[in-house]
Amino acid sequence: MIQGIGAAAGVAIGRAFVLPAWEMDVQDRRLETIDLSKEFERLHEGIITSKHEIEEIRNEIQQMVGKEESTIFDAHLAILEDPVFMSEIRGIIERQYKAAEVAVKEAIDHFVTMFDLLDDEYMKERALDIKDVGNRLLKHLLGTPEVTLPKDNQPYILVAKEFSPSQLVHLNPNNVLGMVTMVGGKSSHSAIMARALGIPLVSGFEDKLNRMIQTGDLLVLDGDEGCLYVNPDTDIVGRYTLVAEKQKQRKEQLQLLASEDAVTHDGIHFHLAGNISSFKEFELAVKHGAEGVGLFRTEFLYMDRAAFPSEEQQYEVYRKVAELAGEHSVVIRTLDIGGDKQLEYFPLPKEDNPFLGYRAIRISLDRRDLFKTQLTAILRASAYGNVKIMYPMISSVEEIRSANFILREAMADLDRRGLAYNREVPVGIMIEVPAAAASADLLAEECDFFSIGTNDLVQYVLAVDRMNEKIAHMYRPFHPAVLRMMKTAVEAAHLRGIPVSVCGELAGDERAIPLWAYLGVYNLSMSPQALLRIKHRLLNISAAEEARIGEQCYTCRTAMEIESFLASRQLQEG
Repeated sequence: MIQGIGAAAGVAIGRAFVLPAWEMDVQDRRLETIDLSKEFERLHEGIITSKHEIEEIRNEIQQMVGKEESTIFDAHLAILEDPVFMSEIRGIIERQYKAAEVAVKEAIDHFVTMFDLLDDEYMKERALDIKDVGNRLLKHLLGTPEVTLPKDNQPYILVAKEFSPSQLVHLNPNNVLGMVTMVGGKSSHSAIMARALGIPLVSGFEDKLNRMIQTGDLLVLDGDEGCLYVNPDTDIVGRYTLVAEKQKQRKEQLQLLASEDAVTHDGIHFHLAGNISSFKEFELAVKHGAEGVGLFRTEFLYMDRAAFPSEEQQYEVYRKVAELAGEHSVVIRTLDIGGDKQLEYFPLPKEDNPFLGYRAIRISLDRRDLFKTQLTAILRASAYGNVKIMYPMISSVEEIRSANFILREAMADLDRRGLAYNREVPVGIMIEVPAAAASADLLAEECDFFSIGTNDLVQYVLAVDRMNEKIAHMYRPFHPAVLRMMKTAVEAAHLRGIPVSVCGELAGDERAIPLWAYLGVYNLSMSPQALLRIKHRLLNISAAEEARIGEQCYTCRTAMEIESFLASRQLQEG
């Protein structure tokens, strides 16, 4: 067994098909002065052909998995128009008298090396984009055919050092059982696409294999645990065959619950909504029985594009979700970038502590033009459904008041333009920093609802970077301090009479259900994949009994005590 990273959930068993390296070798070729104009013409023709191909791919992927995933290729088009990248290529041709393909290869290597040196996973992913676009251009300059996938209908597990977005667009999910990459992680394009297509993916095996995987090798991969078996014995294959079959049966059984309400034995209705970042995820959440959207992560509308999305572009997405959600609410969180979420076209200053720095609402209040554009788009969408606005990373009353002042400006602009919107649109905040939890009684006076973001709340309360493997064991959502912070916020919301929900990972954790029953939090928002599992659990419990269990958790002194107690209760209940 080889341990890697589980980037997309599920188990896959099948034969490997190994994609050859998609980087191209280019022989150095010099030019005579008289040939320069011809070389620039070749470069221009290659760029035009590449653009047409990328546009076709973008349209194809939009039909496959949705509009938001296709924006990857908007970024690819932007690279071909980027003045810095193109100037580098033209400069090499003009100053060094090198052939167009040589100049393109050197420019790719230059920018990829520069990005790879940065200690930033997002920028490393952008290096992959430059390689993908550059190699497409090289293909046309060299007349090299693309590597094609098997044409027969025999399913396979796809293996590569890394997948380019252009390769992924040609995948047929019916033929691909799973995917393995040597590099990359949960935030890579491969992972995003694999999750959207429902294909298990494991990654991070570079320098971990005794020998390279060969086409035809039998593979077993577990996308949940991040492990890979190469040519395993029959016992392992048999064991994972049963696991895969059980997963399939479990999914089919849970799907039958999609249309049922999440009501406990004693009549308590839990409202289960979906966390989404794209329209594709919204469709998946609806399929799994979500009652609306509890968290729309709008920052993903801003990623993988060449510039900030316009008011109209944002409005179209928000409106479409609001209309299709019907009577159910759609909670749209304003832009939450910074920390581990970066925009290529909006470079943020380098910070020693980016998670404590210039991010989320702090950027919005600093860049009022961007914030106002987004608020205007959300307001316009509010005329078409039950839309709510939510501000991230709030830590003070002043921030809420400043944000609401800009919101009123956006409303005044819409009045002048004669455009409709909901004048009473609810405005809420994320409770995700200790300051917000500690002053929740003050903040509750300034807004219409709370949503507890447990992911950030845990890391800020415990001062534990959740992305740091060295201290990952210290990231304990059931730490007594975290539970106390949540209780403080919930009690403040209840005292003020405003709704409170949970939208972090803990909302989709079955172990936490007793906490919500005890605290009286009946609105939970989670990833689409967790919805049916949580609903099944709720349909088979008594809220009153769960509340008693939750109350006992607050008498424990350590995270381990709480986790062990909850685990033992689950075992007793089967």
